[in-house]
Amino acid sequence: MKQIEQLSVATIRSLAIDMINKANSGHPGMALGSAPILYTLFTKHLVASPKESEWINRDRFVLSAGHASSLLYTMLHLCGYKVSMDDLKNFRQLGSLTPGHPEYHWTDGVDATSGPLGQGVAQAVGMAMAEAFLSASYPDGDKLINHYTYALCGDGCLQEGISQEAISLAGHQKLNKLILFYDANQVTLDGALDLSFSECVKNRFLASEWNVIDVEDGNDINAIDKAICEAKKSKNKPTMICVHTIIGFGSAKQGTSKVHGSPLGAEDGKHAKVDVYGFDHEDFFVPEEVREHFKETFNARGDKALEKYNADFESYKKKHEADAERFVSLMKGDLKDYLPEAIPDFETGSSTSTRVASGKALNAYMLNCPMLIGGAADVAGSVMTKLDNGVNFMPETRNGHNVNWGIREFAMAAAQNGMLLHGGVRTYVGCFAVFSDYMKPAIRMAALSHLPAIYLFSHDSIAVGEDGPTHQPIEQLAMLRSIPNVRVVRPADERETYAAWREALRSLDKPTALILSRQNLPLLEGSSADGVSKGAYVVSKEQKHADLILIATGSEVSLAIEAQKKLLEKKIDVRVVSMPSWELFEQQDVSYRREVLLLPSERRISIEMLSTFGWGKWAKYHMGIDEFGTSAPAKDAIKKFNFDSDHLVELCENILK
Repeated sequence: MKQIEQLSVATIRSLAIDMINKANSGHPGMALGSAPILYTLFTKHLVASPKESEWINRDRFVLSAGHASSLLYTMLHLCGYKVSMDDLKNFRQLGSLTPGHPEYHWTDGVDATSGPLGQGVAQAVGMAMAEAFLSASYPDGDKLINHYTYALCGDGCLQEGISQEAISLAGHQKLNKLILFYDANQVTLDGALDLSFSECVKNRFLASEWNVIDVEDGNDINAIDKAICEAKKSKNKPTMICVHTIIGFGSAKQGTSKVHGSPLGAEDGKHAKVDVYGFDHEDFFVPEEVREHFKETFNARGDKALEKYNADFESYKKKHEADAERFVSLMKGDLKDYLPEAIPDFETGSSTSTRVASGKALNAYMLNCPMLIGGAADVAGSVMTKLDNGVNFMPETRNGHNVNWGIREFAMAAAQNGMLLHGGVRTYVGCFAVFSDYMKPAIRMAALSHLPAIYLFSHDSIAVGEDGPTHQPIEQLAMLRSIPNVRVVRPADERETYAAWREALRSLDKPTALILSRQNLPLLEGSSADGVSKGAYVVSKEQKHADLILIATGSEVSLAIEAQKKLLEKKIDVRVVSMPSWELFEQQDVSYRREVLLLPSERRISIEMLSTFGWGKWAKYHMGIDEFGTSAPAKDAIKKFNFDSDHLVELCENILK
């Protein structure tokens, strides 16, 4: 190892020790073991520039093992991002730019929020997919997008099931510009890896159609450099570089689980820095020659590439003016210039399921939104996610808009996050509503990262029928509504469905879950696209003075209107409110909310063929299902749970008594 390389790695490791010791919190093990990997990547290969940290053609880096954040923050500081020495000293403190795990759009230079193990691998897969798709979607697209995606994972990431879903998908898609470093330190929090894990990781990747490169000594910078060079030559496979490291390298407790997630402390920290690294300086010290070394390597390479890209882009604009304008516009993620002002007119008396309506809306909006890409977890024909006459996204057709995700719900949702983190695309993914449980951690990550992900969840109630309680959602809507920053929209008919899609595509920083019916629903005379944008509205007004307010969503809105007519025959006057989205309604001003829900809570009834959990916010009385469903034809299942207008009429009468 060259002297400057040795000094640089010692500096990186020492800063990580100092950060964790000062915070008295953190994970030194992987940070110390993987330091040579990131040193080699950043000084010799990674193309990016702090001058323009959101540069669209930069290489992406995802720290899947986000607990090693001290290592990433140290690299960003040395590379000149807006991560100061004071920020390093405030590691893991309230409001600091160096939180416990990396957070996108919070810390300059962080490409992805990461930490829940395995998700970063899938996010990197999504980034690589976006890179390939965009490059193929423009004329001379390699002049616009042409970069690598790197990720660093550990043993824990590869034990999580999502990692294999993502690895399998990446191999199938031949994402050759994806390079994954595996820190193989053979230790997890509870002890040696062999307590819980004995598979051959190399064979696992080979079976999933990846290249695999071994680096026997995690401190051998030349070997790591050579491995990256070899990986970048791959033409048809992603590459996993397995680097055999020593967890907590330099600590007296190196190689053991004791150094995984506990600070070294002053004595052991000094031992590592002075006795092992030969770095005898005060805490938080960076030698000037190390700063210069990063300027001469990482910064010089990135600045040169950025300058060349900007010059090449000017040439591209002269040749492809319209495409260049579209590219710049879509990089911002805002689709306002691509969405039609109005939604279509619909045939009076028509009836269609909202999943079918969603498929129609998707195809209609796709004509205006050229970078819309997505698909379903092997249920495209049921959730209606396929674009008519669309091409599949495959190694031979990288410009395809239809993604066949396979039965990989979790990886699908996390890869969608990666595509949105990359930028330049708008995405959607779909599956049956009951399987949103498989996706929940990735939905939460999208919300935390402020990504405008779109989820299409069909088969939204016990009307799924014969498939029974294993496939009939009950509590899933309550789960989705509980996630901060997620908008849930359950449309009642075709008009509301188009409007729901428009709201989803308008979003810039919030995920949207569209909850769709399997069964046909009538087009409602009073349904309103503007009402959907407000979250709730009066879909069928009372004749004179409302005795009750019936608040319904989705398929139950038409049921409420049917009950309203029967109640009027009994001299009971009710208002029917369609509430497709709690979250959008809560954003409206108080006067509008009071205007819609003009009666007190004890005069309101919620109607939804799902769990009543959470509905207490809007009504005192509820017509819902707080038990698992049943296997039967849809009409029989619905009858078993008394979800008909007669039962609702009876409930209203009892309340008024």
